[in-house]
Amino acid sequence: MPKKSYTRILATIGPSSADEKTISDLLDAGADAFRFNFSHGTHEEHKERYDIVRRLSAEKGLFATIVADLQGPKLRVGLFAEGKVLLKEGQEFVLDMNDIPGDENRVMLPHKEIFAAIKPGDDLLLNDGNIVLTVKSCTENSAVTEVKVGGELSGHKGVNLPNIKLPISAITAKDRDDLSFALDMGVDWVCLSFVQSADDVREAKKLIGDRALIISKLEKPSAIAELEEIVKLSDGIMVARGDLGVECPLQTVPVLQKKIVNACRKYARPVIVATQMLESMIEKPTPTRAEVSDVATAVYDGVDAVMLSAETAAGKYPVEAVKMMNKIITQVEADPLFFQYMKRQQPLSCCMGEADSITFAASEISKVLNNVRAVVTYTSSGRTTFLVARERPDIPIIAVTPNIKVARQLGLVWGARRFINESTFQSFDRFEDVAISVALESGVATHGDHIIITGGFPLGVKGRTNMLHTVYIA
Repeated sequence: MPKKSYTRILATIGPSSADEKTISDLLDAGADAFRFNFSHGTHEEHKERYDIVRRLSAEKGLFATIVADLQGPKLRVGLFAEGKVLLKEGQEFVLDMNDIPGDENRVMLPHKEIFAAIKPGDDLLLNDGNIVLTVKSCTENSAVTEVKVGGELSGHKGVNLPNIKLPISAITAKDRDDLSFALDMGVDWVCLSFVQSADDVREAKKLIGDRALIISKLEKPSAIAELEEIVKLSDGIMVARGDLGVECPLQTVPVLQKKIVNACRKYARPVIVATQMLESMIEKPTPTRAEVSDVATAVYDGVDAVMLSAETAAGKYPVEAVKMMNKIITQVEADPLFFQYMKRQQPLSCCMGEADSITFAASEISKVLNNVRAVVTYTSSGRTTFLVARERPDIPIIAVTPNIKVARQLGLVWGARRFINESTFQSFDRFEDVAISVALESGVATHGDHIIITGGFPLGVKGRTNMLHTVYIA
C-alpha cells in the first residue's frame, strides 16, 4: 500500500547502505526516496545501486524516487609538507597559486576565481568555518591574510567565502559528466549544488530539459538574496544547512529555514530540509532529544521531506535512522493540532492563476462538504499534485498519472499517494470511475463518502488544471 504519512523521507545511499538487503530494509522502514551523492562513488557503483532500487521498488509495488546530487565546485586548499599545520591567532598566512606543499606560513589555493573576487577586509572560512582568515592584501594569484581564528589545518580542507559571489558556474566539468550519466541512467530529480544566483538554475535547466526535475540547494547567502526567483525557476528546493550554517551566522539558520519553507509553499515547490537531522545516529542507535525536536519542527513547519545524509550513507545504524525518522513523523502528524499549525503558516498569496484557484477551491470544499475522504488529482506532469499539496489538506491526496516517471517524481511531494492509470486519459467518462475505484481500493474512502477530483481538459494536456468535480460514492 502507498505510504500513509504525509512527510517524505529522503535517505542517502553510501557504503553503509549500498547492498541489496539494506536498501530493501530502508524501503520497508519508510524511505520514500534515495539520494545518490556524486561527490563520492564511481558511475559503476551508482548504476549498480540504481538497478537495485528500481528492482526492489517494483517488487514491493512502490515508486521510490531517485535523486542525483551533483558535487558542484569544491573550493579546497592544497597539501602540506608535514600533513598539517597549526595556525595561531594574529599570525600572517599566505594563500597562493604555487603548486608547492604548504607550511605554517603558506599553502596553495588553486582557485584563481577566489583571488579575483576577494578584497582586503574579507573573511575566508576554512575547515567548516573552524578557521577564519581576514584578507590584508591580495593580487590576481595570491592573498596575504591574518589568522582571526586559529586551529589545526590539514590538506584539502574546504574554503567558504561568506557574502562573496564567485565568478564561476555551479556546474563543473565533472558535474556535466555526472549529469549526462545520471540522466541516461534515468534519475527522477537532479540536485544542483553551489547555487549562487538564478542564472545557475537557468544554466542547469538548459542542460537537463525535461529529462528530470531540478532541486536547487540553498547554501549560499547570495542565493538567499534571490530566493523567490530561484524558487520559481526550480522544481524543488533543499535547505542545505551544512554550508548555509558555515557561510551564515549559525543563529540565522532556523530563521532562514522557515523563510525558505514559506517561499516554497507560496510557489508550490517541494522543499527538503537536510543536514545533521539525526547526526548522533551515525555512531549511536538513538538520537538526542534536540535532534528529535529538530525533525519534529520541520514536520510541523510543513516541509515535504526530511533528509538523512551520513546517517544512512556511512553510519552504523542506517535502517534504525530511517525507522526513527518515520516514528517522529508519524507521532507529529497524529497530533490533533498538526493541521492547525500548517494552516497558520499558509502563505497569503495562494491564488495566482486558474490552476491555483482550482486546487485552493478543492481544499476549501473539503472543509465544508460532508464526508470528503480524498482529493484525487489527475496529472500528466505532476504539477496539479504540487498545487494540491501546497494547500496541505487534512485528507489524502491521490495522484493518478499515466506516466511512471511522474509517479516517481511525486515521491518528494507532501502527502501524494501515487497510482498509474493510462486509460483515464483516453476518455472523460473514465474520470469518475477510476477515481472511485482508486479511492475504494486504497482504503481511504467507502460507500457513502465524497471525493474531490481535479484535473485538466483537454485530457492529457500538460499545464491545464481547470476542472474541479465532486463525486458521491453510492
